[in-house]
Amino acid sequence: MKNDSSIQKMIFTAMLAALAGVLMSLEFSVPMMPPFYKIDLSDVPSVVALFMFGPASAACVEVIKVLIKLISVGTNSFYVGELSNLIGIVLFVVPAWFIYKKAGRNGRAAAISLVSSVIIRTVFACFVNAFITLPMYAAAMGVSLDDVVRMVASVNPAITDLTGFIIFATIPFNVLKLGINYLVGYFLYSRIHSYYSALRRA
Repeated sequence: MKNDSSIQKMIFTAMLAALAGVLMSLEFSVPMMPPFYKIDLSDVPSVVALFMFGPASAACVEVIKVLIKLISVGTNSFYVGELSNLIGIVLFVVPAWFIYKKAGRNGRAAAISLVSSVIIRTVFACFVNAFITLPMYAAAMGVSLDDVVRMVASVNPAITDLTGFIIFATIPFNVLKLGINYLVGYFLYSRIHSYYSALRRA
């Protein structure tokens, strides 16, 4: 039975990873946001994997989806966006799973862990954007960091410096993207989990 359960877990994880890779390729821009800030729903399968199978499964989904996207579509951010996604793996999997376990591994615990994850990832995204990804993006384009800020100002006049970029772009974008992904993932998990449990009993 244990081997059958492990095989089912591997199969479902692989399916979720493949779905995440496809969803990551179906990204779209957001008005008033930098052109390299794009929303996709690729975190939805990761949320399902985390609560159904644990942190290792969720991490596999996250890594595989980045590889699928790079192989099938390539990068439109000089690999900076992909690096940001990889950094986000640890920020999502570790805190969310820890809080989920401590809160009781139920629906309420899942909701608490996801809300906490939005806050944690958004705060850290501010740091990563200011000191890692934005400087790397500017270097990859062969321009200065101020040039990147000015480029963004053309779509959002409220952004005039790096601080404005963080306040008016990084924070709202991450809250929006993560909020959508986590909300959809939460509701899908509850439904898929019921189906998976029935399949295991069959």
